[in-house]
This record gives sequence, C-alpha cells and structure tokens, in this order.
Amino acid sequence: MSNIAVTHASSGLVHASVVRTERVTPHMVRVTLGGDELERFEPRGFDQWFRLAVPVGDGARLDNLPDRFGIAGYVRFLTLPKGTRPVIRNYTVRAFRTDPAELDIDFVVHGTEGVAGPWAGAAQPGAEVALIDQGCGFQPVPSDWTLLVADETGLPAVAAILRDLPRDATGHAIIELFDARDRQDVDAPAGITVHWLERSPDEAPGTAALPALRGLDFPDGSVYAFAVGESAVATGARRHLVAERGIPKGNVTFCGYWKRGRSA
Repeated sequence: MSNIAVTHASSGLVHASVVRTERVTPHMVRVTLGGDELERFEPRGFDQWFRLAVPVGDGARLDNLPDRFGIAGYVRFLTLPKGTRPVIRNYTVRAFRTDPAELDIDFVVHGTEGVAGPWAGAAQPGAEVALIDQGCGFQPVPSDWTLLVADETGLPAVAAILRDLPRDATGHAIIELFDARDRQDVDAPAGITVHWLERSPDEAPGTAALPALRGLDFPDGSVYAFAVGESAVATGARRHLVAERGIPKGNVTFCGYWKRGRSA
C-alpha cells in the first residue's frame, strides 16, 4: 500500500549502462550508471525514485519499451511478447552527479533471492538498463519536526532524505536492518536522532522498528512522517501514527516497497 503520488517526468525513458559496481556493505551493492541520455535526467534529491528496467532473460529487450509508464504505457508493456519483457522494479536515486552524468543505485543483495538484487551483484560494466523518473514521495507538510521509518530496503531513500533535509531540521529516523554490518554513514542534520536497529535475519521486517516507534517519546509540536520498506513496516507505522498518536493522515507518507513472501 502507498499514498505516494506518481510524477511522470518529462525526461521519459532514459537508457543507461553500468559504469561500475561496489559492495558498500555486506548486503548492499551500489551500481553506478552512466551514458549520454542521463544528461536529460533531472535530479530532484530526497527520495527521488524511478522504474528500472533490467534485461535479465536471454530474449529481454529495452528498445521496445514505452516512453512513459502511466496506464497506457503499462498496458503497452504488457502487450509485449513475454519473453522480450525486461524485469521492472522501483528504485531510489542514492546519488546523482554531473559532468559526466552518473546515477548511483543501492541494491539489497541477499543471496539469490529476488531478481534485481542478484542482477546487481553480478552486473558488469557495459550492462544496459533503462529507467523512467517517477518523482519524489517525500512531500513534507508544514510541521515542527520530521519522523523517518524504514527497513534496509528503505535505507537508500531515508539516507538521501537525511542528506537533503534543511540543516536546522529536527526529529528522529528509525532504520531497521537484518545485519548491523549494513549500517551506512548518513549525513543527518544535527537535530535528527538516528536510531539504528537490528532484527534477526529470520524475523519479519518491522520486528525491531515498530516497537521502537511505539516507545518513542515524541517531541512537542506537529510532525511530518515518512515510512517505507516492507509492507508491514510502512502500513504498521502509519496505523500507529494515525490511530494511536492521532496524527492527521495528510501528515504521513507511506509506501510498501515490497511484501514478505511475494516478488517485488
């Protein structure tokens, strides 16, 4: 579930290729993309996200994809021969640089689970992908402080938001990982307290984050909250904030990036 609005950027479909990869933590691989078409990609900062097309099958193609991914574009995608369709997954811009244009994506890689993660773990320079910018989910309303909640799949979004928040921002960021070694350095404002939590790898996402959220002493004043990651993390955080803390629904942005037991 999600209440994030999709913004179909004017840049449309952008083709790119892998420049390099780096394993930044034991379960996080950073893939850097480059290419001339990235010059028209418009970086927005914060949790800017995009639909990434990865050609994982022998017959998968990128040259016949729709230029947009609204309803019409998605219908067109579904009409493509099944063997030619690339895998489509949603990812966050971890960083974007110019001159030359480069885009970093952080993938959670947990063995052979999933499709995009194993692809990232094995990606070689020159591998081709395509992407469509879909805007930012982080859309704060006027408030006194900020609350961020995420699991490891939401870490790239929260790390980018912390980096781009005003330096006088205050609040809390709750980040749950299944391996403490996957903790990253984050550029958080001095007034944001970052809570790094760990759950057992065989426990459900949210096992650590949701109890921590329920036990958190909220600062005075109004809050804007952003909760992302596995569906139970995002919806559980929203349910607590709205039903138990009395926070207006419009002050809570949430998105289930994936659901345990299902493909993304």
